[in-house]
Amino acid sequence: MHHYGYSALGTDRYPPFTLADLPDYPARLDVPHPERLSRGLVLVKWWLLAIPHYLVLSILVGGGIYAGSQASSPDGTETEWSSGLGLLTLLVLIAAVGVLFTGRYPRPLYDLVVGVNRWALRVTAYAALMTDRYPPFRLDMGGADPGAVPTGPPPAAPGGAAASPYGTRTDDVAAGSQA
Repeated sequence: MHHYGYSALGTDRYPPFTLADLPDYPARLDVPHPERLSRGLVLVKWWLLAIPHYLVLSILVGGGIYAGSQASSPDGTETEWSSGLGLLTLLVLIAAVGVLFTGRYPRPLYDLVVGVNRWALRVTAYAALMTDRYPPFRLDMGGADPGAVPTGPPPAAPGGAAASPYGTRTDDVAAGSQA
């Protein structure tokens, strides 16, 4: 749902009403069921070990800038509200304006938005005690998950060069041109 909504604006296709994996839908969440979880880590990983991620992601995903308001109702009670605006929200708003006027989602911006969302979902899976694998401090700029095992050889790109799941050709990676 995040890929469709205002966490990424990644697709125009409404999310399916099924928990089954649909190969033609552009977003997937796959958390393999662990054979065994560490008993000792259960007590500390969701709050203590994840604190560094929470601090960085609170700025990236939300809570960076707060806007607040206070209103009084006719009966004399006061209502207060506040809303967090993080870097991700600003990036998605910039992308929405760009898509509105040009009809294109700038690829570097899309990769950054997807990278922040992937990082946040990894931390969520770790904090929800779904895995013992500590989430890395990195933005994955789209493509296949660097921790995932490829299921087969990469498809051949035009011109005979093999395509990389990370969006660059493998001969570019071998030449050291990937940033």
